[in-house]
Amino acid sequence: MCNLMNTVYLKLIKDISKYIPLSKEDIRTISESFSSITIPKNTMLEVENTYTKYLYFIIDGYVRVFYTKEGEERTTQINCPSGFITSFQSFITNSKAYDNVQTISECNLLRVTKDSLDKLNKNVKDWGIYGEKIYEQALIYNEDRTRDMILLTAEERYLKLMKTQPDIIQNVSLQYIASYIGIKPESLSRIRRQITF
Repeated sequence: MCNLMNTVYLKLIKDISKYIPLSKEDIRTISESFSSITIPKNTMLEVENTYTKYLYFIIDGYVRVFYTKEGEERTTQINCPSGFITSFQSFITNSKAYDNVQTISECNLLRVTKDSLDKLNKNVKDWGIYGEKIYEQALIYNEDRTRDMILLTAEERYLKLMKTQPDIIQNVSLQYIASYIGIKPESLSRIRRQITF
């Protein structure tokens, strides 16, 4: 598939290839559209009340999306399953963001602007099919999150996270995990103590 398969773009190219065939020219076009960046821990990638500039694809590391309400942070996403993360509403509609996007570990990311993404849609055959799959995954992820927040107890949400995304449990700070499952850190500590006994 060309030398790009040995670069930082490998994970993205493999992900795209699961859904659509790619020519060498497609791979070149994709690699020229995305830029590779390494970002330190605790860096704000996108900030509420500003216009979102990039869509990010996570190569490695952890990124969260959160809202602030009355000075309290509420995490809604940690590393979406599709690998893509941003303030989606702002990015898609070119409106000001309601949420924030922050690295919670050092991260290797690929990023793309909306204009470059639109060009990919025109220049890479079947790119729209890939985009559709990403939106489907995001929709399912958000429906699952909403259902879990309504129907599961905090302990059940934590146990589900342990089962489905153990890497988050092992690598993400407890304060962010607590926020993600909708409780205070001290409540999460209590749940963790009960589970270990």
